[in-house]
Amino acid sequence: MQKEGLNMSENILEVKDLKVHFPIHGGLFLGKVGEVKAVDGVSFSVKPGETLGMVGESGCGKTTVGKALINLAPVTSGEVLFAGADGKVSNIAGLNHKAMRPFRSRMQMVFQDPYSSLNPRMSVEAIVSEPLDIHMPGMSAKEKREKVAWLLEKVGLRAAYAARYPHEFSGGQRQRVGLARALATNPAFIIADEPVSALDVSIQAQIINLLEDLQAEFGLSYLFIAHDLSVVEHISDRIAVMYLGNMVEIGSSRDVNRNPLHPYTKALMSAAPLPDPHKTRGERIILKGDVPSPLAKPSGCGFRTRCHMAKPECALKVPELVEKAPGHFAACPYV
Repeated sequence: MQKEGLNMSENILEVKDLKVHFPIHGGLFLGKVGEVKAVDGVSFSVKPGETLGMVGESGCGKTTVGKALINLAPVTSGEVLFAGADGKVSNIAGLNHKAMRPFRSRMQMVFQDPYSSLNPRMSVEAIVSEPLDIHMPGMSAKEKREKVAWLLEKVGLRAAYAARYPHEFSGGQRQRVGLARALATNPAFIIADEPVSALDVSIQAQIINLLEDLQAEFGLSYLFIAHDLSVVEHISDRIAVMYLGNMVEIGSSRDVNRNPLHPYTKALMSAAPLPDPHKTRGERIILKGDVPSPLAKPSGCGFRTRCHMAKPECALKVPELVEKAPGHFAACPYV
């Protein structure tokens, strides 16, 4: 499969043909009767200081990609090349808990639901300092308290909040606590899995602005997973579009939004509302049928059963990501 053509020296992360398949067991002896191809051969890269937005319908595999990168989901095959603090590149795909520990301080994840991602039995100080206990065991108790207070202030919370518990905070404040926890080990790369989807719109803007401020201050790289195209367009340098476990388009935020190439991306963009009621995106594209089950993916191109451009040849093989314009890739031979 053709990749984006970037050298690893330019990237903090490079993913090659990542697959995550979940077996389905059933029958009298609970044998394997099928598998869910949640991620079925995804390739992309992230540069230092860059935000790559990943979009697609619910169930397309976005969150599974994020969890697989940090080995919270089992990797079936493929490579996840990650640059360590010393510049050495390692394939971290499928590493066990012990082998993954040296990379966890440099790669963190912010989860979607701030109400379930924080332990309700732990104070904010205990939640934020837990990564310090694991990765920086030499720190004194005083140094940890000072670091926790500094982190809380960095994410817009008062240092005095360290003594409180998660139930005393709003959703937006809880997500800030999650960000403080992620920042505790001075990471270079953060996977943000729909970090604002559970929040009110007014709070979403605050969290997005905070993410951008933290990125500018600490030089962070983000994989920003979301289904809200307006949010992704605002924060991302490049956008990757997924459908049914495959990457169908990737390019700069400007190119993907103003000139979508893949028919699925065009349908997504046509459905996105615009803030100006006097402007439109053109004719709305209505996709026919429903999203196929990942248990029974169509052969070849997974989108062919809903695509108005589909030809018999589309059923023969999964189309490769091909560069259609400088830095703009699409997995369709007919665009």
